[in-house]
Amino acid sequence: MIVVGGQAPKAIRSVECYDFEEDRWDQIAELPSRRCRAGVVFMAGHVYAVGGFNGSLRVRTVDVYDGVKDQWTSIASMQERRSTLGAAVLNDLLYAVGGFDGSTGLASVEAYSYKTNEWFFVAPMNTRRSSVGVGVVEGKLYAVGGYDGASRQCLSTVEQYNPATNEWTYVADMSTRRSGAGGHDGPLVRKSVEVYDPGTNTWKQVADMNMCRRNAGVCAVNGLLYVVGGDDGSCNLASVEYYNPVTDKWTLLPTNMSTGRSYAGVAVIHKPL
Repeated sequence: MIVVGGQAPKAIRSVECYDFEEDRWDQIAELPSRRCRAGVVFMAGHVYAVGGFNGSLRVRTVDVYDGVKDQWTSIASMQERRSTLGAAVLNDLLYAVGGFDGSTGLASVEAYSYKTNEWFFVAPMNTRRSSVGVGVVEGKLYAVGGYDGASRQCLSTVEQYNPATNEWTYVADMSTRRSGAGGHDGPLVRKSVEVYDPGTNTWKQVADMNMCRRNAGVCAVNGLLYVVGGDDGSCNLASVEYYNPVTDKWTLLPTNMSTGRSYAGVAVIHKPL
């Protein structure tokens, strides 16, 4: 599990990875430049760090990590500057969803093909969303909550993107407004968790996390959901916890990251041999 950049308390270049077999954190190659609030995904054998904030500017740039060489390289930049965006991979394309360009929340969405090294726009969302949570379920892309910048409130609405029709449609709202990947509603930082079932188009509450967290990194590994770092409203967190949907329980990892960080990106790679 690779944890990329983040705020500690300002944007950092540090990247660390967790070895599940050995329960150990190691530092690996630093980012070429400071980056937090980026979108981070694993695609086609590499980790992509997309957009974000370098401590002074929202950026369009994209860096790619090669685990075998332990090095980062730059590829084509996005069309728009985006921080606090959502990112996900669907059908061999990397989607960059919403975010904040330094002046306004974005509804626009662009996709990257690693085969052509090009970014192109797809249909925009119905709502501007920064600090948006994004994930893929059953071949559809979901944009969950976030902050629209206009109402000055966090959002409970959720939209689904169908790549076959290039359309966004609303699905059921969450029970609460959530921004920063479900972590807060304005000043209130949450530990509550809810789960969406696309078959019934419903949300339901599951067990609370051990700690209140917002702006944490999230990834799924071996049927478990990992939530990495974030902040609790007053300080950055170095702890990591994971959720087991079979037992409906959250468990803290025995070892913490070396650095408490919020707004880090998280992805999972195969261990280089």
